[in-house]
Amino acid sequence: MHTLTALQEKFEAYFDRRHFPAHPSTLYDPTTYFLGLGGKRIRPLMCLMGNELFDEILPDAYPLATAIELFHNFTLIHDDIMDKAPLRRGKPTVHAKYGEPTALLGGDVMLVVAYDYLNRIDSPHIRRIMHRFNRTAMEVCEGQQLDMDFETQDSISLDEYIHMIGLKTSVLLAASLEMGAMLGGAGEANCNHLYQFGKKLGIAFQIQDDYLDAFGDPEKFGKQIGGDIMANKKTFLMIHALEMADADSVAELRRLISTNESDKVEKVLAIFRKSGVDAWALELKQRYVEEAARHLEDIAVTQTRKSTLKELMHYLIQRDR
Repeated sequence: MHTLTALQEKFEAYFDRRHFPAHPSTLYDPTTYFLGLGGKRIRPLMCLMGNELFDEILPDAYPLATAIELFHNFTLIHDDIMDKAPLRRGKPTVHAKYGEPTALLGGDVMLVVAYDYLNRIDSPHIRRIMHRFNRTAMEVCEGQQLDMDFETQDSISLDEYIHMIGLKTSVLLAASLEMGAMLGGAGEANCNHLYQFGKKLGIAFQIQDDYLDAFGDPEKFGKQIGGDIMANKKTFLMIHALEMADADSVAELRRLISTNESDKVEKVLAIFRKSGVDAWALELKQRYVEEAARHLEDIAVTQTRKSTLKELMHYLIQRDR
């Protein structure tokens, strides 16, 4: 079994190529620029891990992993447009650098090339893989729409938020594992457990991300604390605080949401701590981590074959950055 670092090196060696034609450069250079911004490539690595869980890593796993990474980057380009985000990984977003029309076309062509990579797969399991890929693509779009819908709603329940996060973030992590496993010939029961492992892990990851945005160390987290609070995002923390805080605190939270006071973050965090939101978030994250671990345990392969997935779980959940 490969370590996480070894898998990263193997995938980067395959992925480090030009995926688009040279002309017209006004269309294809922006997409190449965006891929060059880097990233951890977690989703394609999960595809390789899912494959290696049941087989040696097959040659077809690399175009499948590439299709997943290109699809993910397509969603990021379009998300940046919808969010009007000027930066991605500290660099100008595609629409900020090249204009919104080019960014839209660049995202579209990235999706087309993703399907071209899927078309290179020569496997008896390709129909199952395509079905999961297409279903996941629709679910990610559904999650993004729900996220935008939530911006105009006064109140969101925790269940609604978890459902949205599951679609927007977790299903692609889960599907990346499952499609790799399908390629390796895994049965339905093992695929289901692996999918649920990825989905629960993704939700735990998002809970932790919300937590770190509010309570993390800015030097380790890599960005200013309280960004979600300043943007008035309905995170796990804000939803729970509005449900659990006393009446005066809820009234103060609602007032703060509509303001841009210089000490807004400090005031909101004080209410979060008073309401026990910080401890609750860590407990909720741990619950999803334990659910993910149970699904991993139930996959019918030897424990040694699960070592890289356990390494991944530790990497994602124990991060403080």
